[in-house]
Amino acid sequence: MILTITMNPAVDKSTTIEQLVPDKKLRCSELQMDAGGGGINVSKGISELGGKSIALFPAGGPNGETLKRLLSEKGIDCAIIAVKAETRETFMVTQLSGNKQYRFVMPGHEPDAGTTERCLSQLASMDPFPSIVVASGSLPPGVPEDFYAQVARTVKMKGGKLIVDTSGAALKAAVKEGVFLLKPNLGELASLTGTAYLQEDDILPAARQLISAGSCEIVVVSMGASGAMLVSQDFHGTAPAPDVKKQSTSGAGDSMVAGMTWMLEQGKTLSEILRFGIACGSAATMNPGTQLFRKKDVMQLFVANEEERR
Repeated sequence: MILTITMNPAVDKSTTIEQLVPDKKLRCSELQMDAGGGGINVSKGISELGGKSIALFPAGGPNGETLKRLLSEKGIDCAIIAVKAETRETFMVTQLSGNKQYRFVMPGHEPDAGTTERCLSQLASMDPFPSIVVASGSLPPGVPEDFYAQVARTVKMKGGKLIVDTSGAALKAAVKEGVFLLKPNLGELASLTGTAYLQEDDILPAARQLISAGSCEIVVVSMGASGAMLVSQDFHGTAPAPDVKKQSTSGAGDSMVAGMTWMLEQGKTLSEILRFGIACGSAATMNPGTQLFRKKDVMQLFVANEEERR
C-alpha cells in the first residue's frame, strides 16, 4: 500500500490569455481547477497509472471542500484531517503569445493547533501500515521544520520506505534523520553536501556522500532538460529527458515521483524505476495548465526509450 502526505495542499486554478497587458481588463479562457500539492499530485499520478494510494492531508474551508470533491471525482482514497484554516489555492496564467507561464503560489495558512500531531497519529495508527510513504511538498507556516524527520522516524519504526521530495530546512531535517529515497535537484544536492555549485561530473560522488552518511539509500537527482540520475550504493544510471512539445512544467516533478513510486511498489529494477519516472515527468509537460500526465503518453515515451536502448 502507498500513502502520500501533503501538509500544504492546494486547489490549483489555471487559465490562458492571449497577452498579459497591465491596467486592462483581460478576458481569460474557462477556469481549470485541479487538486494540488506535492503528495496529492503523486496520488493523482498513481491513480492515472492504474494504481491505488491513500492521500493524507489537512483540509478546511470552502477550498478544502473543493479539494475533497476533486479527489473524490478521481476515485482517490483520502485520509483527511479536518481543520478550520482555509486550504490555500494557487493560480497559473499561460500567455498564449510565446507560451509564457506565470505561477502565483500562496504560502498557505497556519493550521490549527495540534494538526501536526493529528497527522502523525493518523500515520502511526494505519493498519496495515503502508509499505511506501511519500512525503512531498512545502510545509505551511506553523508546521515544524522537522515534520518530515518525525514522519521518517515513524515510517522506519513501522518497517516502511519513505520517499521525500521537498526543499530547504524541511529537506535538511529529513536527511539528518535518514530516509529511503530523496529526489533533490542540483541546487538542493549541492546544499545538502555543503557545496556551492555542482556540475554533472560532481553528481555521483555527491550522491554517494549522502548514501555513505546514512542520509538515504537512493538519490534521484533531477537535472532539468538533461533528465535525471539515480544513485544507490551498488548502482548508478542516467536517463535523458525525451524531446517532447512542452506546454507546462507544472507538476512534472510530482509526476516523476508518482511514476517511480508506482514502479517501486511493483518491485521493478532501479534502471526501470528511473526511466519510467522520466517518462512520467516528461509526459506531464505535454499537457497545459496544472494537469498532470496521461497514461498513454507515458507508455509511448517509455516504450520508445526501451526500443532506443535495444
